Amino acid sequence: MQMDIVIPNFNGKVFLRSCLDSLRRQNCSDFRVIVVDNGSSDGSIDLLALEYPEVKVISWAENRGFSAAVNAGIVAGSSPLVFLLNNDTELDEQCLDKLIAAAREKTEYDFFAAKMLNYHDRDYLDGAGDAFLRGGVGYRLGTMESDGDFYNVSRQVFGACAGAALYRRDFLEELGAFDEDFFAYLEDVDLNFRANSRGKKCWYVSEARVYHIGSATTGSKINPFTVSLSTRNNLCLLVKNYPLSLLLRFAPAICVYQFCWLCFVVKKFQLFAYCKGIVNFLSILPVMIAKRKGNLSMAALSSAELAGLMCSAEREAIHSIMRRREENGKGNRLFSIYQRLFL
Repeated sequence: MQMDIVIPNFNGKVFLRSCLDSLRRQNCSDFRVIVVDNGSSDGSIDLLALEYPEVKVISWAENRGFSAAVNAGIVAGSSPLVFLLNNDTELDEQCLDKLIAAAREKTEYDFFAAKMLNYHDRDYLDGAGDAFLRGGVGYRLGTMESDGDFYNVSRQVFGACAGAALYRRDFLEELGAFDEDFFAYLEDVDLNFRANSRGKKCWYVSEARVYHIGSATTGSKINPFTVSLSTRNNLCLLVKNYPLSLLLRFAPAICVYQFCWLCFVVKKFQLFAYCKGIVNFLSILPVMIAKRKGNLSMAALSSAELAGLMCSAEREAIHSIMRRREENGKGNRLFSIYQRLFL
């Protein structure tokens, strides 16, 4: 097998058929599918046993989180390529072929981002590779933008959304895969950052199309669970990965992001969840500090080189946000001011 496809699942029975049927329709067949079930109670395991006997299933009694699930799936496989895939997706018939071809041709790249499109309105993007905001979070380029010529060109990007991303196995083994202390949310941003700090590169494959529902497991993008985890993991990423020189250099940008995030959660009536995330961060802070030394010691880039990559990735994110706002008839004055002051 050239590829192991790892699909984490938690009560995703209603989505699995569409996802797995699209894998059966692929115009290549040299892959193996591994579903890691996080204690589902909706009959997912029975569905897999009855209708998809070719799928290898790892079943747990409780929900251990996204990071632990995909790590278990990675370890259970042995193929040189690992494709992580959300259960609420459907693949274009040529998707895997295009990803495998990119991995063969772009030998200098270590991981690959698929083009993710809105499942229900396929003229709009869900993400075309990941950028990065210096406040400590990722941004899926093209999110809610119309698909078009700009996103039909394959190119280097900062990272990949783990909802549809191809990795070389030796790359994951070298980096240590996904941090299970993150549980879920921003675990792929953490990996993207660690990869860039070690000189690893990601390639966006525009021809590899994946249709994504999004937030299917949690039910919505903004709820107490997502706000709490996102707040905690955002701060964990900063402590775990930023050299002191970059924390000081980017302190203004970090403060701007944190202020905007706080205003957003207050607007969405999620202040309690935000505070819970802060408390949870403080409880795990010693763990992140312990990991920090190892991460920084393995960095292959200087702080100046890493800062350049981070600023470039944030410019891409800001430009994507501004394009989306322009499409919707909204102004970009504040973003223009932010660019002039901080970028």
